[in-house]
Amino acid sequence: MTQDFIQALPVYAAADITVISGANLGDPISFADELDLDDVYELRSEAAVQRLTVAPGKGGALAIAPDSGLGRAGNAVYLDATLTMMTHTGATTEVLVLVEVDNAGDIDAIYVMPLAQLAARTDYTLVGIDRSSARTRFAEVACVSFARGTHITMASGAQVPIEDLGLGDMVLTRDDGPRPLRWIGRATVRAVGDFAPVRIKAGALNNAGDLTVSPESRLFIYQRSDALGAGRAEVLVRARHLVNGDTVTQPHGGFVDYLQLLFDDHQIIYAEGIATETMLVDPRTRDALPPGLAGDPAARPADHPRRAHMDFEVRQGLVKRPDAAALLRRASGG
Repeated sequence: MTQDFIQALPVYAAADITVISGANLGDPISFADELDLDDVYELRSEAAVQRLTVAPGKGGALAIAPDSGLGRAGNAVYLDATLTMMTHTGATTEVLVLVEVDNAGDIDAIYVMPLAQLAARTDYTLVGIDRSSARTRFAEVACVSFARGTHITMASGAQVPIEDLGLGDMVLTRDDGPRPLRWIGRATVRAVGDFAPVRIKAGALNNAGDLTVSPESRLFIYQRSDALGAGRAEVLVRARHLVNGDTVTQPHGGFVDYLQLLFDDHQIIYAEGIATETMLVDPRTRDALPPGLAGDPAARPADHPRRAHMDFEVRQGLVKRPDAAALLRRASGG
């Protein structure tokens, strides 16, 4: 298992979501083969979202990271199914079912990752079980994404709205100069819960305009002084760790149009003047890509090779503080 690319997933334990009416009355939610359509589920009122920290594992699976608050480090985690739940009003919510398996192949735990916020004391009827889409839906969540309207710095210095970019356009990268775009992904997702986008107001990190990104996106910041105590000047910081309710917010409600930018290598580019990462191809994100990008009509690109800037990420403990954005703005020369 590699610890290079970890992600903290917001999940509920299976026991937090139980059947209150239907064939499996009283049972917790489970993997696809044990579920029945039309069962009605409810989230326990005292249930709380927990963090399952995973990294790419063997054979395309995920693996539980040593610092995870849930599960046993090293155990494999498999994406079992996408479930569609419907409330009495007809509103639908998707959740992913993740299964933790030990070295002997036995199931240790089952987790549910909601793709939209679940409410306690609300009836959710199971109306869809999709065993084929879980990996793709998870990949979409794991991708680094920019909101429509984000201005990207081109090789010429021009500031171009991201939705106006095209394949082959030359974008300025921090490490490799001008590089052509290989693929542009697009998705519209609900701006709710843990997956609501993060908005960095103009000036918060010396950015020219508001920057809205997916919460797991990592920003590259060069500190002239080590304000965070990271032990180095260059740091990568996840956008969600900077949320302070003021200059960096996570607005909820409605939908957000996201775009993903793919290059031949993992890159740091400039969005609204902030250095930020592009899509990283690894076992978590590969299924978001269409076949054919690797030349073979049936194949997806190989994982991106490791780059030096991947070592610069700082953990949540150093940046999960209300003044983190202000410290980084001052430390980077603003």
